[in-house]
Amino acid sequence: MADELNATTHTFQESDEERAPVYGLTPTGIGINRVFVVGTLTETADVGNDSEYWQGKVFAASSPVYVYAGQYQPEAMAALRAAETPTYVAIVGKIRTYESGDRVNVAIEPESITEVDESTREAWVAEAAAQTSGRIEAFEAGEAPFGSQAQDEYGESISDLREAVVAIEDGNSHDSEV
Repeated sequence: MADELNATTHTFQESDEERAPVYGLTPTGIGINRVFVVGTLTETADVGNDSEYWQGKVFAASSPVYVYAGQYQPEAMAALRAAETPTYVAIVGKIRTYESGDRVNVAIEPESITEVDESTREAWVAEAAAQTSGRIEAFEAGEAPFGSQAQDEYGESISDLREAVVAIEDGNSHDSEV
């Protein structure tokens, strides 16, 4: 869910190898590298100064997630350039964090962006809520793989995530209409 993804401001590597993957540490104690997000693409813009660099704003049920694609993601960049908003999309990409002043911003570097239909979006929103609920339960039971690290980074309260899950389960998704 977008709330959990946007709160994933701490990153780590499991080894010191030069090309070791970078993981985002979620508040529920999971390490994530690649994500799958389905939601409503509501805005696109070329935000590059010297070359094309596209930004997309995707409402993934609970809140917006930003995606950025440039020369190293040509297919995703082309999809953002050609997209007519609003439209439902499925995105596969890597989580990236960026420091901006005293804040850490989270975005997705998309590997693929595919247009989907409303029933696909609804199914994945429901699946995301169920999976997030399971991660919350595992975290609270002390069973999350990186639970202690998440507690150190974010504290023990994940009530905001639980509220977002309940809102989705109650049908209060922010991206339900295109």
